[in-house]
Amino acid sequence: MIQIDGLSFRYPRGENDAISKLSLRVRPGSLFGLLGPNGSGKTTLISILTGLLPSPPGRVQIEGKPLPARRPEIQSCSALVPQDYAFYPRLSVAENLAFFAGALAIPAADTGVRMQEALSVSGLEPFHGARAERLSGGLKRRLNLAIGLLNRPRLLFLDEPTVGIDPQSRHFILETIRRINRRGATVVYTSHNMEEVESLCDEIGVLDNGRLLVQGTLEQLLGGSESKQLVVGLASPLTAEQSKALAARPGLEIAGSELCVPSCSAADFHRLMALLANHGIEPSRVKYGYGNLEQLFLHLTGHRLRD
Repeated sequence: MIQIDGLSFRYPRGENDAISKLSLRVRPGSLFGLLGPNGSGKTTLISILTGLLPSPPGRVQIEGKPLPARRPEIQSCSALVPQDYAFYPRLSVAENLAFFAGALAIPAADTGVRMQEALSVSGLEPFHGARAERLSGGLKRRLNLAIGLLNRPRLLFLDEPTVGIDPQSRHFILETIRRINRRGATVVYTSHNMEEVESLCDEIGVLDNGRLLVQGTLEQLLGGSESKQLVVGLASPLTAEQSKALAARPGLEIAGSELCVPSCSAADFHRLMALLANHGIEPSRVKYGYGNLEQLFLHLTGHRLRD
């Protein structure tokens, strides 16, 4: 669905590339999670893919069509649901949908059907006559999504679609996204919520400083790294002699009754276990690897995603 080869982009007054030599593949039908700290290049990349920013010829293809040459065709089969509310607050839900159907040049004969589809999928039928500014936060997020569905996109970009809403509304939107994906749409999903991405996405890419750090399934990302995190809980406090021996070990962090090596290869793991045994240090528990996506993200970027 998306093929990017060696893409670089710099804003006119920028000192550095916002996107740097980036190559990425998103297969048709994927629910792809695009992660990165603030300033990593996510918004720039999505803006390029949706035609809001120019792209160098020959670097980006969507459904085999090159940007920017085939931009109108690409935009007709894709949609962006932004993080900010993208509707008119003084218009009703139905009036907003009718306006954006016109902006998308949906034929008048099809507008009613498209509006009904969007209302049904987003669960907004009971609120079609309500003014948008009077909707709850969760309903406003659903209206954002409904507008994005009017052109029946085969490629849907979702930028933080659940930010600032209650758990029930979040659950509804996530289930709606799953249904849209199951019906055949390719979805590119950005979020600062690691649990959402873990449960929702079948493939994930981590972006930082405009570069793609890793890409793969959750299982591949958590289990495929040669360098993993090691955490060792201690059965008893360290003696002064034991502390001195461990302090000489590069990369080892001591925090109370816990030892941590943030980047630990398999060889390092065996050497540390031997070191503990040689000095009579008994572990109470050992955790090796990345238990979740947030731990991996922190290791890769040095930033917590919610920073």
